[in-house]
Amino acid sequence: MARAFKAAMFCFCLVVAQWSVIAAAQTKEVAPVPAQIIAAKRIFIANAGGDEMAEGDPRFSGEPDRAYSQFYAAVKNWGRFEIVGSPAQADVLLEIRQEVKGIAPGGTLGAYDGPIFRLKIRDPRTNALLWAFHIHEQFGIGQKESDRNFDQAVNRLVAHLQALVVQLPPGEAGKP
Repeated sequence: MARAFKAAMFCFCLVVAQWSVIAAAQTKEVAPVPAQIIAAKRIFIANAGGDEMAEGDPRFSGEPDRAYSQFYAAVKNWGRFEIVGSPAQADVLLEIRQEVKGIAPGGTLGAYDGPIFRLKIRDPRTNALLWAFHIHEQFGIGQKESDRNFDQAVNRLVAHLQALVVQLPPGEAGKP
């Protein structure tokens, strides 16, 4: 009798849990984006640096500031913001960084796991973090493929920024 009761309770809990998941999926309530980001007209783009690989191990062409330069150009070409020359003039700060984590399979330090592209959006007055994106990319088999992956990662950051400020799904941002 006790065994049947436990089995019935287990099944009941599963049903209730499933209903909760279905109800949550149907509401699809989205957390708000800080109004400061949506309303921003003037931005300052900061170069938070880029990791440089060892001398004999170039994975990407260009210098450590490549992510900053490409991101800056893409945001400027988008035309949504006025890019200003100092943080004091900006409504929000955009901080771009490309880094490579040294992690081998199995979690030990040493080998390169792959590049990470980070975009942080900050309040220029308080330096409070308002939003962030982290794009994990892969090294390519050769230089050309690695460079293509690099370009795609920077483009994805721009697309995520576009989606955030115009409130579109990331896949829809940047389409004509």
